[in-house]
Amino acid sequence: MRARSWLFAPGDSERKMAKAAAGSADVVLLDLEDAVAEVTKPTARALVAEFLAGRPDAERARLWVRINPLSGPHALADLAAVLPARPGGIMLPKSRGRADAELLDHYLSALEVSAGTDLGTTKVIVLVTETAEGMFTTGSYGGVPRVEALTWGAEDLADAVGASENRNPDGSYGFTYELARSLCLLGAAAAGVLPIETVHTNFRDLDGLRRRAETVRREGYRGMLAIHPDQVEVINAAFTPTAEELAAAQEIVDLFAAAPDVGAVGFRGAMLDRPHLARAQALLASADHG
Repeated sequence: MRARSWLFAPGDSERKMAKAAAGSADVVLLDLEDAVAEVTKPTARALVAEFLAGRPDAERARLWVRINPLSGPHALADLAAVLPARPGGIMLPKSRGRADAELLDHYLSALEVSAGTDLGTTKVIVLVTETAEGMFTTGSYGGVPRVEALTWGAEDLADAVGASENRNPDGSYGFTYELARSLCLLGAAAAGVLPIETVHTNFRDLDGLRRRAETVRREGYRGMLAIHPDQVEVINAAFTPTAEELAAAQEIVDLFAAAPDVGAVGFRGAMLDRPHLARAQALLASADHG
């Protein structure tokens, strides 16, 4: 799936959901959790279901829903309301580990059958670092049905550990939160799913967003969450390989193809071995897939 930009839209605002859906985000996350006050959650889930039901099938594939945590009182009601409207996927927040993702799979299977939806069509992205327990289980998601991506969060994690701040004086994340980013990346690699970077909370800081998106892409992330429509184009550009990158990758692939029996080749003054070939092939494959 193409998953560079994942834009949140509050589930209690039809106007904001429509604006997000009309934009260029690869995935729109209709939010029933943090963006919705406790007293308006029933109204929001009905509004999200109605919004989804009014969309053509082709469009719903990119309209996902962030439900409330499985540990709380709202998740089942969220799923029962929105699954008949056939969202493309579900975001599972505050996951404590593999057992939560497997439980969600069971719920989704039952609701798909009830709604007459093809079994297994609803995909899942998991927020894996929002609880202290979840930090220790980021590598546990391999083979869980439906899971397409993992992402991480720093704000709820700060609450979970009792921190007063999750940033250093220079604005960078503290050690615990950089660890969360690394564990999410490693967990996604172990599971063979997409790693998705967390939000850039200052939505007016597009230059900072660009720098961060380019940095995490180099580290291995394949996309990023967004909280404002203005962030989407910056994220899409940062996670799209440039023509120069694609040309260099193709050159590396061609060099190895011309010398299939060697372990390393010379490339622009450097010696490259098989891991460089694998990265070049992956870059070309991601561009073809997109």
